[in-house]
Amino acid sequence: MTENRHSEPTPDLSRVCVFCGANPGGRDEYRESAARLGVLLARRGLELVYGGGNIGLMGVVADACLEAGGRVIGVIPESLVGREVAGAPVEHDGITRLEIVDSMHTRKARMAELSDGFIALPGGFGTFEELFEILTWAQLGFHRKPIGLLDVADYYAPLLSLCDHAVAEGFLRPEHRALLLDGKDPAALLDDLTCFQSPDLKAWVRTEREL
Repeated sequence: MTENRHSEPTPDLSRVCVFCGANPGGRDEYRESAARLGVLLARRGLELVYGGGNIGLMGVVADACLEAGGRVIGVIPESLVGREVAGAPVEHDGITRLEIVDSMHTRKARMAELSDGFIALPGGFGTFEELFEILTWAQLGFHRKPIGLLDVADYYAPLLSLCDHAVAEGFLRPEHRALLLDGKDPAALLDDLTCFQSPDLKAWVRTEREL
């Protein structure tokens, strides 16, 4: 688990945004962890914010949260509404609330606006992009919300190594690397998000004096 130096507390956690794949992945552990996270969110009274789909891990986490009595808010761009995958619509019509927005950019901004914290499950390019954008916004000081990575079956081990390599090579400050919490257990990661306090951040660019 990445160590964080605490300074300013984050707001109380009431909604968690989950970034995850529109595919289920090739291991049972991916689906199992997504389902467990959905159930935990419901049991802890945390609302789920996600991309509004009913396929892949997106559908798994939303269904599990709903079945456990939780509330789910989906945000989906208008261009995806009505599309079909394997004969079924992409969007999830059984969630608590579905917001239809005008673009992928608006979708990400709205998900960030609605949420008090973020967790990335395994996924592909879209999940990577959502994770790193919300991390960049934290690095720039646009928000102080906790961000976690659920490293199921070491899926994200290469990415975490890359982040550490970026620190070693001088492209990423240690305090910015510490913005990304990581863990293998959904319950423990939720605990870390709940306890997270935003560190004091320096400028993201190294000065000549530091080189």
